[in-house]
Amino acid sequence: MAPAVKRRLIAAAMLAPFILGACGTAKEPAAPAAGTTVAAEAVAQIKAGDEHNDTDVMFLQMLAYHQEQGLRMTTTAIKRAKNPQLATLAQAIQATEKDELAMMRTWLEDWDAPTEVDQAPSLHADHGGLPGTGEAEIKALSKVKAASFDTAFLNLFLAHQHQAMEMSKVELTGGKNSEAKKFAERVQQSRQGEIQQMLQLMNG
Repeated sequence: MAPAVKRRLIAAAMLAPFILGACGTAKEPAAPAAGTTVAAEAVAQIKAGDEHNDTDVMFLQMLAYHQEQGLRMTTTAIKRAKNPQLATLAQAIQATEKDELAMMRTWLEDWDAPTEVDQAPSLHADHGGLPGTGEAEIKALSKVKAASFDTAFLNLFLAHQHQAMEMSKVELTGGKNSEAKKFAERVQQSRQGEIQQMLQLMNG
């Protein structure tokens, strides 16, 4: 079995007991375990086509950078989370966002656009993007006391995923590429689901 497929199947099995489809990007509803695998495979198969504008490019660049940060944070959560449900959620988010990140980079390459975002804050102030989660905040997750980790992670990641939703709003308003706009809709839905689950963990 190919490593990528094996990873997706593991993610699906882990996801089923806790997350009811909130992290996936499948276009149609499905049973939780199967739906997650279908979503991962579907992401890899989506082609954006050639038609696009600057907003499409900016959205993908910003969200790719955003998800690189998210992968660092969820990696720390998988290692340090005290609540096993939080660790499971972090693993599910990571599996989804790795696939989304690969898809976004492929689209940008197909458009002959840079896959890295210009990090100058002035370029993104009106796009719901940078500045976002700070480097110091991400590093602090590795140093915070074990007893305080879950709360620190949830507070930081709630804001982080809210920012992804803000980026998606800009794409839905000003984007041109139909697949990028559909992706933005799925990002809004999945991140809202993740936010609801994180709030439940905080209040549990």
